Amino acid sequence: MNTRPLGATGPRVSAIGLGCMGMSGMYGPADEAESIATIHAALDAGVTLLDTGDFYGMGHNEMLIGRALEGRSRDEVVISVKFGAQRGPDGAWLGYDARPQAVKTALAYTLQRLRTDYVDVYRPARLDPAVPVEDTVGAIAELIQAGYVRHVGLSEVGAETIRRAHAVHPVADLQIEYSLMSRGIEDEILPVCRELGIGITAYGVLSRGLLGGHWSPGSGATPGDFRAHSPRFQGANLERNLALVEALRAVAEERGATVAQVAVAWVLAQGEEIVPLVGARRRDRLAEALGALELSLSADDLARIEAAVPRGAAAGERYAPAQMAMLDSERRSGGAA
Repeated sequence: MNTRPLGATGPRVSAIGLGCMGMSGMYGPADEAESIATIHAALDAGVTLLDTGDFYGMGHNEMLIGRALEGRSRDEVVISVKFGAQRGPDGAWLGYDARPQAVKTALAYTLQRLRTDYVDVYRPARLDPAVPVEDTVGAIAELIQAGYVRHVGLSEVGAETIRRAHAVHPVADLQIEYSLMSRGIEDEILPVCRELGIGITAYGVLSRGLLGGHWSPGSGATPGDFRAHSPRFQGANLERNLALVEALRAVAEERGATVAQVAVAWVLAQGEEIVPLVGARRRDRLAEALGALELSLSADDLARIEAAVPRGAAAGERYAPAQMAMLDSERRSGGAA
């Protein structure tokens, strides 16, 4: 497994990380045994970065990872955790809390659920508009000094917020959506991260399954799948987006690869400081995604890929309006391209 650094100050991790969110209901029901088997397969393949959030399944995802890591060497795995999202017992989203005391309380519960005594990268899931980012990062810095956290991370914030946070404590990486269908970070956010030596962990590299090559107009979202409310999966938007997928499929087939492999390989090709996260819930999907590591894209390949899926061609925003309004990254970067 090739490795990449999480920024100038972070750890080296596998070139592809495993995003575990989908194993805890965000895409509908998941098979727990298969989820654990998928985590084991990822680790056995050399994947060292596991990404989760304390609000995925209201703690279920962290407990799942804790069970999956039983009997494994903790120091061989880099665990990235997002915190701050507030949820009700019915699963409703209630906002964000990134006050220093909330940061430390959330971590205390996370450590218990993960069955570990430290988290490698700890990050607020979104910017809390009621709390200066300096206060939030300062609290994480105190947890680093106490030995409970190794590195500061950020998620979905804009260039100005990145600079403010980094001035308090070095930031290892920014987690943010980046794919052929979501390229808004290229204008301001990615240049600032490169300037400051901050890595990128890119989620949504398959656009929540659109670029996986397995979605069809009749697929539909299962109960509990948040894609049922995603603008890119609605009506005419879905038809336009699937047409882009078919254009990409033609390029992939000429390379003897799948659509998903080309989409992941494209993200890998955008820079050594970018680590794509794949959200595989099954071992076969994981194996397919990891095949992107064997796919070397030439300049001609990259040109043909971008011709198939031009920047800004995706129909629909990446989140529903209420969620888009919570993204500091979109306010700063000027839109969801």
